Amino acid sequence: MNFKNFRTLVIILIGFSFITSCSLLGGGGSNESSTTGWAYNSPELGGFEVIQEHEQVTGPGLVLIEGGTFTMGRVEQDVMFDWNNVPRRITVSSFYIDETEVRNVDYREYLHWISRVYADYPEVFVKALPDTLVWRSPLGYNEPYVKYYFRYPSYNEYPVVGVTWEQANEYCAWRGDRVNEMIMIQEGILDYDPNQLNENNFNTEAYLAGQYEGIVNQNLPSMDPSAEERRVMMEDGLLLPRYRLPTEAEWEYAALALIGNTFEERVYERRVYPWDGHYLRNADRKNRGKFMANLTRGRGDLMGVAGHLNDNASVTAPVQSYWKNDNNLFCMAGNVNEWVADVYRDMSSEDLDEFNPYRGNVFMDLERSEDGSLVEKDSLGRLKYVQMNPSRMAGRYNYTKSDYRNFQDGDKRSSLLGDEDTGWSGDDVEGSMYTQKVGDFNTLINDNSRVFKGGSWRDKPYWLTPGARRYLDQSSSRDDLGFRCAMIRVGSPGGY
Repeated sequence: MNFKNFRTLVIILIGFSFITSCSLLGGGGSNESSTTGWAYNSPELGGFEVIQEHEQVTGPGLVLIEGGTFTMGRVEQDVMFDWNNVPRRITVSSFYIDETEVRNVDYREYLHWISRVYADYPEVFVKALPDTLVWRSPLGYNEPYVKYYFRYPSYNEYPVVGVTWEQANEYCAWRGDRVNEMIMIQEGILDYDPNQLNENNFNTEAYLAGQYEGIVNQNLPSMDPSAEERRVMMEDGLLLPRYRLPTEAEWEYAALALIGNTFEERVYERRVYPWDGHYLRNADRKNRGKFMANLTRGRGDLMGVAGHLNDNASVTAPVQSYWKNDNNLFCMAGNVNEWVADVYRDMSSEDLDEFNPYRGNVFMDLERSEDGSLVEKDSLGRLKYVQMNPSRMAGRYNYTKSDYRNFQDGDKRSSLLGDEDTGWSGDDVEGSMYTQKVGDFNTLINDNSRVFKGGSWRDKPYWLTPGARRYLDQSSSRDDLGFRCAMIRVGSPGGY
């Protein structure tokens, strides 16, 4: 639905409700409940409002990826002998993902907003800054990148790097709020407020919870007989779901782009890269021989010979370089690696769900006072959350003994089975991983280890395959690691 037509639709529904409400109980028409016969959107009948035949619109920068089944995992010989991505068939629901990696100019817009709004909290701005020192090398002259790569306008269209997993998540949350705020402004519900300060800023969840007002231009007309107008609700379908990092399964599915490699349900071949064939060079007559992605071509060869720079990028390249894959996404192989949402485990394929597999759930609930009302938002304008009580997490797993974030990882405190089931012995060490007693052995893998994928300008071809996976601590950053945002698709998989 076009945002600008939303108010018109509401007014039409009000008028239509007056016409149809003359027969207060009807025969199950499209504007009536098929279970009670009561008319929707009728002030005379209580004003229960229903937006019908609504489809989610595509947010700025996003591309719709129609879901389906695919074989997730390794497609090449495991030359690293990690054995960490055994192929398995899974299904991914439809979702949206950015056409390109997040650019330097995008991230600078984010920093500008933070510095302007959180004027009394400069530490928020400092915490969000990318680490430009990731370019520094003790045996290489990369100082110009330290100084110029992030801020010089010639690099506006280049992917932002030096960003941690934590910073990427904060950017995604900020972006969703700014998109929804602009929707409200374009719809004439809110006026632009350049004087937002500290906790008084538009936050989607705070607005829906009634903890943000803003400068109201005109609320929606209410069909409740006791009120003339009302605030926007989630049931209106006006506000978009949150922007977030893609899951590993979503990212890999989007990179493979099987939509261009199938006839009906028959997959032509198992792709090695986000394009057909097992070559790194373009096979089309017009561009034959050109590299399909930004990678390290060979030892000491990052872009080719002057006069015909085949790779055409010494480090990163503009985010719309090279060719789109069949999902119309740029640089799903090469340029920069990309953070995904998942916690890393080497044997994830052995125990994840077959539908929308994901490891990293930490179930949270809104913090409430004793009388059940929401606690006031924090100093940054965000609602407060607490970890959910295990007794409220219904499902087929015993959540009283497992948070399922690190299921079967060898950590007694978080494993599915307890002492009485396993005969576990040894010291119960808070936060320990793969160990029963302090000093047994250690590992770099823990609940802060996050997956990144895609390969980069620094990488050899092996890492450009969508199935390849590596990990890094969520508070770390690199000069070849960026990210792109995603969003769930609600409703029908492909729209009307």
